[in-house]
Amino acid sequence: LQGIFVLGLPYALLHSGYSGLLLIVLAAALCCYTGKILIACLYEENEDGQLIRVRDTYEDIANACCKKLSPSLGGVVVNVTQVVELIMTCILYLVASGNLLSHSFPYVPVTEKTWSVIAFVTLLPCIFIRTLKIVSKLSQLCSLVHFVIIFVVITYCLTQMHQWSWAKFRLSLEFEDFLVSVGVIIFSYTSQIFLPTLEGNMKNPGEFRCMLNWTHFFACILKTTFALTAFLTWGEKTKEVITDNLPSFLETLVNLCLLTKSLLSYPLPFFAATEIVYSCISKDNHSNYRSPLLALTVRGSFLLLTLLMAMFTPHFALLMGLSGSVTGAAMTFLLPSLFHLKLKWKKLSFLEKYADISVFILGFLCSFAGIVCSIKGLLEVFG
Repeated sequence: LQGIFVLGLPYALLHSGYSGLLLIVLAAALCCYTGKILIACLYEENEDGQLIRVRDTYEDIANACCKKLSPSLGGVVVNVTQVVELIMTCILYLVASGNLLSHSFPYVPVTEKTWSVIAFVTLLPCIFIRTLKIVSKLSQLCSLVHFVIIFVVITYCLTQMHQWSWAKFRLSLEFEDFLVSVGVIIFSYTSQIFLPTLEGNMKNPGEFRCMLNWTHFFACILKTTFALTAFLTWGEKTKEVITDNLPSFLETLVNLCLLTKSLLSYPLPFFAATEIVYSCISKDNHSNYRSPLLALTVRGSFLLLTLLMAMFTPHFALLMGLSGSVTGAAMTFLLPSLFHLKLKWKKLSFLEKYADISVFILGFLCSFAGIVCSIKGLLEVFG
């Protein structure tokens, strides 16, 4: 999903101007920070002052925060939020795959929905994915394809340096357009859902904070370079997905790369969603299935659900925006800061408390603004 958002960053700069460059840096810092405090909530100090991992998942953190109110209420809320966001992400990949195939082969007399079904057939082996190791290998390939896309676009833009002009940046901003830019920029960094599992599977979890710092630093540099070079190349003609600005021969190549990226990206949110549901059903370890038939049933049901929603949900993009404003902001800003304050309040300094409260308020404002814009869009569509 991050790759799809990255392709919208030049368009975000079109509507946010110089403030967009600052937002790319600020969003990287904020998402890196919330990732760290979320992982901090997995640990508690023992009698010797050593940090011990006493929780394994986002659900465990939520249950620990809400245990006085209800032993499992927090976990249920977090799991529902995670599953909704992950399913919507999977559906988005299917919809995007159908759209990309349709644009790559315009002369083939096949509808976009039929292309989505064809893409779905290639994803059927996902039913047999049992471990995160397989998913990580597919994600590695996905990252390589992503870098190819970025390299192609930046290389073409550098050939057009002779027409670059800083005068293309806008100083005056439309508020609603700016909110759209904020959403695109912030959610190009979100990964909090996967962090507890990722940290738990690292050979050396002590390197997690360092890893998070470097990945967000390089992501910030790459996204700033990509967004800036693309916007300086096309200026006011910048389209919502920057690949639409490329010459036809490059556009087809990049669209096929995007299709490959979408199909390789699907297994990660799919695996995460099915793991959450199966663990709730079986109350067993996330990676060890005692009932292979139940596991296959859960995965098969989810796979079919994503296809049906991709095929029959009207105005999916607007619904994705609405759900993303709620679930994305909650999982990225609201819950990590709230949980950190709840579990670590007595040990936090004034500045740490101030930072958590500021992140919570910012997340609430982003979520509220996104909800308002999405609802307004749906009302306009439905007349």
